[in-house]
Amino acid sequence: MTTIGARSERITIPGGELEAHVAIPAAGSGPGIVLLHEIFGITDYVRDRAQRLAELGYVVLAPDLYWRTQPGLELNHDAAGLHAAMDAVSKLDVLAAIADATAALEVLRAMPEVTDGRAGVLGFCLGGTLAYQVAVNADPQVAIVYYGSAIAGTLDAAAQIACPMIMHWGGADAYIPREQVDAVAALAAGRDDIECHVHEGAGHAFDNHRAPMFHVPAARAAAWELTAAFLARELPAG
Repeated sequence: MTTIGARSERITIPGGELEAHVAIPAAGSGPGIVLLHEIFGITDYVRDRAQRLAELGYVVLAPDLYWRTQPGLELNHDAAGLHAAMDAVSKLDVLAAIADATAALEVLRAMPEVTDGRAGVLGFCLGGTLAYQVAVNADPQVAIVYYGSAIAGTLDAAAQIACPMIMHWGGADAYIPREQVDAVAALAAGRDDIECHVHEGAGHAFDNHRAPMFHVPAARAAAWELTAAFLARELPAG
């Protein structure tokens, strides 16, 4: 399946307006996915992932989570960019970002291209933590989490998650201690509605093909195959 296009769009949420990247599937409509970016901002990598999701039949909305502090921030996937990204995320109001991501879900559901208001959330890194929190605090149809570094400290909140969820972690993540990954995996093992996959040998941000310092092609491919199957099962696109 191809797409019919991508665009930048101003969306209104409580507190103000922000830019979002939108990708539309070839059918012109489908279920929605809120795509929550890494600490680097909305980059070519995020736009690539939006394109891939649209190719699967989903309407994708990727909001600028830095709109309150550094709107339009787009950093390179290199050492200098990583340093700047760490500084940017240190200034982020996480509770406000959770509220913004949740509001973006409602904006997406109301878009005319979204079928029957059905929409889920997917996030990488910073966005993975926020996707988890959207599932805790709201009612997405599905949640997809890639290596959300702050999740292990909020596992008690998982009792509030009522949607199917799939999680991906690197088994050799230098930013998330293995005992934290194992704690998440243990919780998921006791839930029929949460899948947890630990990709051994992969580090943090292994999915980011634009970041040579992080990218692990085999883990990226395996995780995406599992994610696509999960979406086809839990939020079919037609």
